[in-house]
Amino acid sequence: MTAAAHAPRADAAHAAGPRLTPLADRLPSAVPFVGPETQERALGRPFDARIGANESVFGPSPKAVAAMQAALPDLWMYGDPTMHELREALAAHHGVGPQNIIVGEGIDGLLGVLSRLLVREGTPVVTSDGAYPTFNYHIAGFGGRRVAVPYAGDHEDPDALIAAAATEGAPLIYMANPDNPMGTWHDAATLQAMIARVPNGAVLCLDEAYAEFAPAEALPPIDPKDPRVIRMRTFSKARGLAGLRVGYAIGHADLIRAFDKVRNPFGVGRVAQAGALAAHSDDAWLAHVRAQVEAARARIAEIAAANGLTALPSAANFVAVDCGAGNDGGAFAKAVLDGLVARGVFVRMPFVAPMTRCIRVSAGRPADLDAFAAALPAALQEARAAA
Repeated sequence: MTAAAHAPRADAAHAAGPRLTPLADRLPSAVPFVGPETQERALGRPFDARIGANESVFGPSPKAVAAMQAALPDLWMYGDPTMHELREALAAHHGVGPQNIIVGEGIDGLLGVLSRLLVREGTPVVTSDGAYPTFNYHIAGFGGRRVAVPYAGDHEDPDALIAAAATEGAPLIYMANPDNPMGTWHDAATLQAMIARVPNGAVLCLDEAYAEFAPAEALPPIDPKDPRVIRMRTFSKARGLAGLRVGYAIGHADLIRAFDKVRNPFGVGRVAQAGALAAHSDDAWLAHVRAQVEAARARIAEIAAANGLTALPSAANFVAVDCGAGNDGGAFAKAVLDGLVARGVFVRMPFVAPMTRCIRVSAGRPADLDAFAAALPAALQEARAAA
C-alpha cells in the first residue's frame, strides 16, 4: 500500500468546518458596537477626548480602587458564586430581600440571561426602534422576533409598547428610563401606569442604567412582589466601573430564582465584587460624580448653542445634540461625527431615524469638552460643505 493511501482524506465533512446550529449560522457576524480602541487603531493614535461610550471619565471611588487593590492577592480564588455580601448590601439599600436581587456581568449580561429564560425561536419581543442595541443582539441570539415601535417625540412610547405586547402576545417588553440614546425620561406616574397594563404573563424589563442621574420623580417605587417588572441597574455609569462588568436586577423572587438555572455562577470575579461593594458604600463619591455630570451637561449645551445646534434635555450622563431635522436620514449628523472622530474626539450617534439627526456626547472633564468645543466648528463646516 502506498503512502498516499494512508493520508487523511480532505473530504467534504472535513472541509465543512464547525456544525453551527441553523440559528447561529444565519446570525450576522457582528456585535452591536465598534469600540473606540478599534477606531484609535484606524486613526493611528489615541483619542484626545473619549466621550462617546457613556463611561464615567471621572473614574471610580478611591474606596473602590483601594478595595480592589486589597483583593488582588486573592485572585487565585474564584469569586463567591452567590455574591452574598454584594446582594445583601444592595437588598438593604433598596428595601428588598436578597432573594429579589441577582448580580451579573453588567446589564448586558443580565439581558442575555433574561432573554434565555423567556425567548426561543419565533418568540415576539417588544422594544423601541432605535433603543439600546445590545438587547436586540440577545433577542436575535435566541431566535426571538423583534417587534419594534417608534419613539414619540424623542421619548420611548409606553402606550405603544404595551399595545404591541398585547397584540403580539409577547412575554418580554424592554424600555429604558432614562433612555439611551436620547437621554429623555418619563415620570414615575407614567411608568406605574405602564406597569399596571403589562399583559398577563409578560415581563417589562425596565433598564435603569442611568437612574443615579435622573430626577427622583423619574423612578417609580420598587415593588419586589410585582411579577410584571424587573428593574436593572449598573455599576458602569455613575459608579465608574464599566471595565469590571457588574450590574444587578431587582425583581420578583420567582423570576430572580430562575436566573440561577442558567447564569454563569463565576461570571463576576472576586475583584469585581470587592470593587462594587466598596463603590456602593461611597455616597460622597457618587455625589461628586453627579455634580460633575450636571456641570458637563450644561457645558455641552453651551457648546451646542454656540455652534447653532440644540441640546436635548437629558437625565443621563450624556447629551443628545440635535444637528438639524433636514439631514438626509442622518447623513449630516454622521458627517459631523466623522469629522469629530478624525479630529480626535470620540462620540457616537443613534442609528434609527429620526433620532439620527443627533450626535450623542458623554459627560466629560473640562479638558475633554474643550477638545469637543475646539473640534466641532471645523467638523460642522466640513459637513455643511459636503452637504
